[in-house]
Amino acid sequence: MQAYSQDLRDRVLRAVERGESPTEIARRFEVSRVWVYQVADRFKATGERGSLQIGGYRRSRVADMEPTLRGWLKLEPDLTLAELCERLAKEGVEIKIPALWHQLNKWGLSLKKNPARQRARARRRAEGTT
Repeated sequence: MQAYSQDLRDRVLRAVERGESPTEIARRFEVSRVWVYQVADRFKATGERGSLQIGGYRRSRVADMEPTLRGWLKLEPDLTLAELCERLAKEGVEIKIPALWHQLNKWGLSLKKNPARQRARARRRAEGTT
């Protein structure tokens, strides 16, 4: 999905400044009435006329804490993701479990606790049996 053009945003904002109703503006420019309100409210609140960034890379909140996390896991290898999230919260970093797992996985830190369950696939039947 792409953002509406800057030209369309400027025309909508000019129409709002002239005092036209959002319903009339939406009908004339073939956009939703809600979008007209959003553009006008954002301009009033921040003065921004452009669109927000869509997608792109966001840096992890724990990207700078790799040595700290590695140290915690070295001292206590049985820490769960929930416990790590709690420790990070005490450090002032709020992060959810899936985001933390994603970052730990990028660093190559495995958190599997039970060696018996680490098999990649089930045992196969002996060949020749039917």
